[in-house]
Amino acid sequence: MRLINLDAGRFSPLLKILPFVILGLIYWIAADARHAANPDDKLLPTFEVIADAVVMMTTEVDELTEEPILFTDTVASLKRIGEGLGISVIIGLFFGIIQGTLPIVRSLLSPFSAAISLIPPIAILPILLIIFGLEEPAKVALIVIGVTPFLIRDTQQRALEIPEELLIKVQTLGASTWQIILRVVLPHVLPRLLDALRLSLGAAWLFLITAEAIASSEGLGYRIFLMRRYMEMDVIFPYVIWITFLAYMMDLMLAILIRKAFPWYRKEK
Repeated sequence: MRLINLDAGRFSPLLKILPFVILGLIYWIAADARHAANPDDKLLPTFEVIADAVVMMTTEVDELTEEPILFTDTVASLKRIGEGLGISVIIGLFFGIIQGTLPIVRSLLSPFSAAISLIPPIAILPILLIIFGLEEPAKVALIVIGVTPFLIRDTQQRALEIPEELLIKVQTLGASTWQIILRVVLPHVLPRLLDALRLSLGAAWLFLITAEAIASSEGLGYRIFLMRRYMEMDVIFPYVIWITFLAYMMDLMLAILIRKAFPWYRKEK
């Protein structure tokens, strides 16, 4: 039996959680060892200390919102990333389709999209702060600028992969350009766009955390960098895990949406 042909079978659920268990055990052992040598160590807080910090962040009320701190930070971050990704999807879908479908538009805008996609978004954050100030538009704009060019290029490529024979057939049947876009191109690129959005989640969270760390008074990124000043690792670790969980749930919901709305997509691939 070759390893390449070996399937996990009924052990698949166990294998999926095994790396997390191993990582937790390693941390537990390392934290206990450091605290045995130095009870005041703050680099690797014990699970008990982390649990106390989690309770504090979920019960202590923010003075401005009168809501628990973790709740306030989570709502603020999800609102920003939701707005940023929503705008990115709309722009990416529109320009991706017209660049992939209309040759004259592709000649005009495709080189520009490629050039924009190579600009490091973090490098233009100071420009965004100068233009928009420290308010919400700068944070949302950073996500849009970081994610949109990738969505445009990926959607364009998906549109270009539509078989030419299919486009010729629908034109023979009398379909206009906009009918082809709405009834042929759009159904083909939508699931791919959602797939590209899943791949962009990590970058989107990176841009959000960076923006919140530099210019914000609330949010998950703001709290992490605020606690960094005081070496409050018992707060930073749970926040990092919470961000990871939120990103995973967003990815999972997108995967479910693709499977339910476009059941043919995975079979096609």
